[in-house]
Amino acid sequence: MWATLEPFHNRLARLALVILCLLAVHGCDGGGAAKTVDFSRTVQVDRPSEDQRGGRKLRMAVAAMISPKDTFDLYRQLLTYISRRMDVELEFVQRKTYAEISELLRQGLVDVAFVCSGPYATGKQKYGLELLATPEIRGSHFYQAYLIVGKDSPCKELRDLKGKTFAFTDPDSNTGRLVPLHWLATLGERPDSFFSKTIYTYSHDNSILAVSRGLVDGAAVDGLIWEFYARRNPEFTAQTRVILKSEPFGIPPVVVSEHLDRGSKERIQEVLFHMHEDAEGKKILGDLSIDRFIAPSDEWYASIRNLERTMLSATQDKGHGGAKP
Repeated sequence: MWATLEPFHNRLARLALVILCLLAVHGCDGGGAAKTVDFSRTVQVDRPSEDQRGGRKLRMAVAAMISPKDTFDLYRQLLTYISRRMDVELEFVQRKTYAEISELLRQGLVDVAFVCSGPYATGKQKYGLELLATPEIRGSHFYQAYLIVGKDSPCKELRDLKGKTFAFTDPDSNTGRLVPLHWLATLGERPDSFFSKTIYTYSHDNSILAVSRGLVDGAAVDGLIWEFYARRNPEFTAQTRVILKSEPFGIPPVVVSEHLDRGSKERIQEVLFHMHEDAEGKKILGDLSIDRFIAPSDEWYASIRNLERTMLSATQDKGHGGAKP
């Protein structure tokens, strides 16, 4: 559902170098503490500042569910469409982590954002996030986390990844972190004791690529993104295999800052909800593998909040030496 890849061998070379250096440098570390890998690319985007608050410019952000360049290349069409339909100047904002986007929304320095389900579900109150729209993809507004391994890997289930290397996407990701943590908890395990090494790739396509080339043994990724590349660029996923799928969750939504005026919110909704009805909008949505945008419901994200509460409770119980009475 996302973007055209840059030449595969170019991305592979950069990714391989970063991951191999990481594993070499930390090869003598004890435990499996998570290591941060900077997969960010240089993309020319405006950066909002305090003195921009309140201007006519509409500031839109896209969380890095895929790598920054791919995000920029694809979403530029969608954001240009919205800007023209609303007759306002638009500023495109990108950041490396989901948390950075959420904080910009909280401060009112970004007006609208395409975010991961996890940051919305668990940060709605903290960051003042309001649902605006949800993509409908292949007739559904739900998606799943996929646990993937290499095509020729002997691993057939999560237990088989014991002592292996693993890629998370973002610390606030639902499919790329919260779900695999839950899977591990059902086995009575934690990442630092289960995996030999863990890294953060900061995008689902980078995690897929890392697994496909054997740079890590496994990863948890957004199933929509895996399916998109399986259809549009089979080379990208052909060397991976899905061994586990999660329960369904609400698809990553479009949210607005509580600071944005009601009139602007309604105008953006009107544009999104009717995109599929004209030829240009339908083509842009098709490039994103989106059928249309629909009115969202907060209930679709309740299961993510339940998952977070379950994980938090389990952590607190272990901290007190056992289950609560």
